[in-house]
Amino acid sequence: MTAPALTRSTHPALAAALLAAALAGCDLEWNKPDLSAPPPARFLEAKPHPAPPISGARDFAGKFGSKELTGLVERALDDNLDLAAAIARITQADAQARVSSAAQWPSVSMTDIVRTTRTPGTTINVGSAGSGFNPATSTTTTSTQSTSRARNFGFFQLGLTASYELDFWGKNEDASMAARILANASRFDRDVVEISTVAAVLNAYFQVLTAQDRLRIARQNVVIAQQVMDAINARLEVGTATVLDTSQQETILAQQQASIPPLEQTLRQTRNNLAVLLGQTPESMTIKGGSLTRLNFPRIAPGLPSEVLLRRPDVAEAEARLASQEFSVLQARAAFFPSVTLTSLYGFQSALLRTLLLRPDAIALQLAGTLTQPIFDGWSLQGQYDLQKGRYSELAALYRKQILTALADTENALIAIRETDRQMKFLGVAVSAARRALDAAEMILREGTIDIVTLAQTQNNYFLTQDQLAVARLSYYQAATSLYQALGGGWSPTTREIELARSNAAYEADRGPWP
Repeated sequence: MTAPALTRSTHPALAAALLAAALAGCDLEWNKPDLSAPPPARFLEAKPHPAPPISGARDFAGKFGSKELTGLVERALDDNLDLAAAIARITQADAQARVSSAAQWPSVSMTDIVRTTRTPGTTINVGSAGSGFNPATSTTTTSTQSTSRARNFGFFQLGLTASYELDFWGKNEDASMAARILANASRFDRDVVEISTVAAVLNAYFQVLTAQDRLRIARQNVVIAQQVMDAINARLEVGTATVLDTSQQETILAQQQASIPPLEQTLRQTRNNLAVLLGQTPESMTIKGGSLTRLNFPRIAPGLPSEVLLRRPDVAEAEARLASQEFSVLQARAAFFPSVTLTSLYGFQSALLRTLLLRPDAIALQLAGTLTQPIFDGWSLQGQYDLQKGRYSELAALYRKQILTALADTENALIAIRETDRQMKFLGVAVSAARRALDAAEMILREGTIDIVTLAQTQNNYFLTQDQLAVARLSYYQAATSLYQALGGGWSPTTREIELARSNAAYEADRGPWP
């Protein structure tokens, strides 16, 4: 690397010669990946009709008809720590944008110097001392060196220094744009975290209600099994039942009792997990719960695939990161070209402090221009350029994948809602039939003519189908949550515009006199 000073006599062909030498053997071509992938015209699992975006998180939570659930979502939006971390990342990204933009403007600093230098006398008027022969007098003479005293030299400076790089090739501007677009991506990331947090709160609350429903079912089943056990014991006393009959029923009773502790564990642990989502300790909050059967099921129209892609903040985030990386590629490419830096100094210099500001001839002024052109750096610049191009290709692939993921998420959520709804209807029929069978079996038991194997199978069928229905209902409501996420929550193209406006406002408000 060399830095020749720019003067008026500099040959105009110098820059061109240096540029040609630097770029010789460098591959500056860039074939950007093809991103053309139009979305499908419609979803397979929905009618091709446009639909408005989902309302905000609070409004969506209110559609389930639970004031407690709505309150939990509101508390999560205010106190969730993942959201707080995402907001902090926005602050970091805004600050990094300001840092990356600083090179576009002059750097001015004050340079004050107070220096005293002591020069030893042994380094002043140095001569040789010794003896010699004088032919004229035929005598020997001796020459001596007089001793010099040490001297102190003072230097005082008060002035300003400034430097500025002429951004001919847009290198500094590209770095600034890359960082500012990443600041936008951080805002989209915050919205992704919000949607995920709301979905986690909804699902956790549904799990609490389901655990309570399953506990009620298990306890009711224990009561039923105990009643059958009492009836069999009564038959045993009169000799119409055997020890085998009582042992089989005792097994069924114990199995139903054993199903309660895991459900209690699930209920308590889910409450604790829900407290963390709300930024609370488990001891500081109480969740009343209730029953999942009492909630309303929200009906959501997915709209068109193109609308979904505009409503997903994760797609907008992937797009922003890709756009930012394009400027990083351009910045790496511009590093191959010459860099011109202007520097200046203006102030006062003097050997004596008392004359620093009182004499016009103490004024010091320096102006310089420096041209730096990479000649050979072991292919470091080429490696950086290839690195940034490879990163762009990676982000382009991830962007396309995010689009496909958004469409697949929506299709999967629609499928889950439709199929779990069908499953619930079949299980509802099964529960009703199993209850009728159990009632008939208990009647026959009282008459003393039922086979104990048939009775045991009838009980187990009823107990199992009840629990299966409760689990299917949980999947049904979780599918609604998945559709909420797949459609971008309360996010919309308008939200994207708002976030971009906030990013620009934050940049302008915090930059001061310089970006």
